Amino acid sequence: MKVHESAKLEGEKLVVHQKHDWNPILDKAKQLREAGATDFGESKLVGVLPMKLLHEWAKEAGVDFSDTHAMQEIIRKKMLSGDFDKFRVWEGTY
Repeated sequence: MKVHESAKLEGEKLVVHQKHDWNPILDKAKQLREAGATDFGESKLVGVLPMKLLHEWAKEAGVDFSDTHAMQEIIRKKMLSGDFDKFRVWEGTY
């Protein structure tokens, strides 16, 4: 993932703008999907997600990133929503 960052002063505040290029991760998900790399014993590789996106989802939901139960629910809902299917490797439901 590539991150482009810029900062500037706005009054007395320092404002940092970040732009993320998710294409390398999306390409990896596509390669894994095309290779059928979904089964690992009893486990499934549902998708590949960048940590920055997970942190954004936690922030958006108002939960602490370390709350594993809440994060599991957030990830499940986001991945099944259809809005993030390009990050998916396995297309089943869970």
